[in-house]
Amino acid sequence: MSSSTPNNQYHNTNSTTNTLFSPSIDRFLICGLGSLGQHCVAALKKFGVVVNAIDLIQPQHWEVSDLFSQLNQLIIGDAREPSILTQGQVQQCRAILIVTSNERINLAIALAARLINPQIRLVVRSAKENLNQLLGQQLGNYVAFEPTELPAPAFAVAALDSEIIGFFYLEKYQIKIVKRKIKPDMPWYNRHVYQLNNRHRKVISYATNYTQLLSEFYDWDSDELIQANDRIIYIEKPDFLTTTSNQKKSQKNQFKLWERFHSILKIQPTDVKNLVINYWNWIHENPIRNLVFSSALILVIFLFSGTLLFLLYYPEATLREAFYGTAVLLLGGFGDIFGGIKLEQDFPWWLQLFSLIVTLVGIIFVALLNGLITERLLSTRFKFARKNPIPTQDHVVIIGLGRVGQRVASLLQGFKQKLVAISSTATESDITPQIPLVVGNIIKSLEKVNLTTAKGIIAVTNDEMLNLEVALMGYAVNPNIRLVIRTSEQRFSNNLAKLLPYSTFICTSAVVAEAFAGAAFGENILSLFRIDHQTVLVTEYNIEPGDTLNGLILAEIAYGYGVVTILYQKPPNESKLMPSDDIRLTVGDRLIVLATINGLKRIENGEIKQPTWQVMIESAPSEYAIFQGANEIIGISGCSINQARELMNNLPGILPKPLYKHQAQRLVRTLKKAFVKARLISV
Repeated sequence: MSSSTPNNQYHNTNSTTNTLFSPSIDRFLICGLGSLGQHCVAALKKFGVVVNAIDLIQPQHWEVSDLFSQLNQLIIGDAREPSILTQGQVQQCRAILIVTSNERINLAIALAARLINPQIRLVVRSAKENLNQLLGQQLGNYVAFEPTELPAPAFAVAALDSEIIGFFYLEKYQIKIVKRKIKPDMPWYNRHVYQLNNRHRKVISYATNYTQLLSEFYDWDSDELIQANDRIIYIEKPDFLTTTSNQKKSQKNQFKLWERFHSILKIQPTDVKNLVINYWNWIHENPIRNLVFSSALILVIFLFSGTLLFLLYYPEATLREAFYGTAVLLLGGFGDIFGGIKLEQDFPWWLQLFSLIVTLVGIIFVALLNGLITERLLSTRFKFARKNPIPTQDHVVIIGLGRVGQRVASLLQGFKQKLVAISSTATESDITPQIPLVVGNIIKSLEKVNLTTAKGIIAVTNDEMLNLEVALMGYAVNPNIRLVIRTSEQRFSNNLAKLLPYSTFICTSAVVAEAFAGAAFGENILSLFRIDHQTVLVTEYNIEPGDTLNGLILAEIAYGYGVVTILYQKPPNESKLMPSDDIRLTVGDRLIVLATINGLKRIENGEIKQPTWQVMIESAPSEYAIFQGANEIIGISGCSINQARELMNNLPGILPKPLYKHQAQRLVRTLKKAFVKARLISV
């Protein structure tokens, strides 16, 4: 590490150094100290690491208080220059976060950093999805995020009045996060919390009417009885309900099909008469249907008449030849049959005249059919081209149709939510033809979108003052409207949230920075969402030798580190959603968890909470109970076979291995099913 000067003093190399650290401590380098870069510094400092930064100019505004003093070194210069990167100690850094607003510059910095340090992890701000994938394959240890896209689900669900507070896609599943307030008439009322967990659902937070929701994952009692006004947050895979529903629907349709077939076998003459009358009335209800039916009827009459005449006049002709000959005439083929100067066969004049009439009828019918098809295509085109009508009630108004607005609109469409967007400029994208769009002055355009009956406003322009102004105007018109406001500074958001508790303020830079920080440690951040003003990261771990998770059972990971395990896979086997807590991780396993930034920090630093509960085994009535009880102890607690057998053969006794509360409660419940009497003891 280069020598340093007293705090906050500049070197002649345009760098500022605050503190000296041991070379063994992780170092991280951030390029670009805009809003996102500053929040990345704050997120990384939660891990207790050394952070250096590079920017072209000295930041004039610090969005995070006391952030400058948290930097170990600030270098003023162009990060594309190898000499500047070297001053930032890139060769000693574990990862570099490149978050300037210019994607071309970001890529240039990434390439320069990789040349200096082939092992460094590259975390880049970029929206070029295909290019990022190719760079990841070529450079390795490379990850890129688009800051405007990551928080879009948080904006979308905040405007809905449903119980869904978050969602993300995991392989082939759509995972939903649901927040529910219990009422006495609900099936979950007066049940134990643990009874809600199954293969498709897992409770991640529970609070009584008097406690705060989601201070920490699992900071609640799984044996608690659910009462009225209690609040529960859980994750679920809802498509299993859809699959079951589809199976039932398919069976129901098959049954209906059999009923129809069976009814056809028993059809009566009166039924045929009624069916014909109904179709006849249906045809005559519409002039176009009537015209098509009449023309088709005339065409069929001429087809069969011509076929019959050819067969009568030429007995040697086959039915197929007579039929196809008449069809050729109907399709305008008079010249193909009678166009020669000298006919090979002697056709009577009346048959030639009839053939000409058949050809004319066929031409008229084809022209009529073409006209109807053209008219229908044009009307359909005009229908799509026609401006979508603005909803009159229960709609969400999106202010600003940039990248964030377009992504939010697309997500809300997936929820079948009625939308209308307001943009200051015309925007060409895949989403604009599908929703009503008002283009012009945003403030004046508010009068056109029926705010008095709207469900919510999502203000996501780049101007946070405009977002706030629009939201307050909407609230003045409709006090029941839900307000979701995009901001660029966390302090501003926090202060506004205190003054305007009926609004939701989301600072995109602060939310996304936690994903960048998590990715800097080598984790794969798949998605994120917000729960009660906390950012929850969907994080993937691939277990390697020396990992803090290696050798632990999932219960120890979940309760010790405070994360929610949602998917486990031992490649090449199929992944397991909502896996059992009894699985022990080994090298090569894949695990996906829900974690706050504090949870990621604990995993990174190996700061696992110590278990504080023990299980007292009091009695077992039979040899079977002793044998089965030992098996349950081995599976749930993770202790050795010898410990479990020795304990069960010398009852009463205390399980020597301490457990986490949820883990211990589950063991007691499971032992009870095996007729083993046990209870919890607090260490």
